[in-house]
Amino acid sequence: MTETDYAVVAPDDVDDAYAGTDVPGEFRRLTDALACDQLSVTLIRVPPHADFEQGTGHFHDEVEELYLVTRGTLTMRFGDEVREVRAPAAVRVARRTPRSHRNEGSEPVEMWAVSRKIGHSDSTKIDDFWEASPDARQHAG
Repeated sequence: MTETDYAVVAPDDVDDAYAGTDVPGEFRRLTDALACDQLSVTLIRVPPHADFEQGTGHFHDEVEELYLVTRGTLTMRFGDEVREVRAPAAVRVARRTPRSHRNEGSEPVEMWAVSRKIGHSDSTKIDDFWEASPDARQHAG
């Protein structure tokens, strides 16, 4: 076995795609750092009382996603259904299913998004997916 047969990465060593933006939270893509051939892996951190997707939603044309909620409680929307998801939890979302999430609680949330790696973006953003939450700010600060 060689080091190319495995990879160990500390998420905080990977750039936060939302650093320096108005998005409340962190989005750390670990796929390249892990040298993944088949998987896409992202760590998403949502601070207390924050709407990470800022009222928007999204869906994927080709891939289903697996969200592993490892800390905290998320308010998640799937199509027209809204659910509270408490850690530890695994959530599968089928392709083309509109989804979004926010943290309306007082504890930070950590969630891992895992999917099949396809080498291109298949995500479509949905503006004004749901009403602003009085318990989750939409901007950093």
